[in-house]
Amino acid sequence: NEERREELVKVAGNYAEQARIAVRNVRRDGMDQIKKAEKDSDISQDDAKLYSDEVQELTDKAIAGIDAALEAKQQEIMQV
Repeated sequence: NEERREELVKVAGNYAEQARIAVRNVRRDGMDQIKKAEKDSDISQDDAKLYSDEVQELTDKAIAGIDAALEAKQQEIMQV
């Protein structure tokens, strides 16, 4: 019934939020590695900036994919 579908939408939203958190954690780890490599003079500042931008771009793509999947799943669940 309608109430059950709304509950399932909330559950799907929780799973999506957990996925977003996981992606952000991976981004944070990647950024930390980049900063450490720059501090240790393993990479230049220009390379660090380039890699940071690339990590952020990949993060944005992953979160957009999660949001799109959530939207599709919510529509699927709410169909009668």
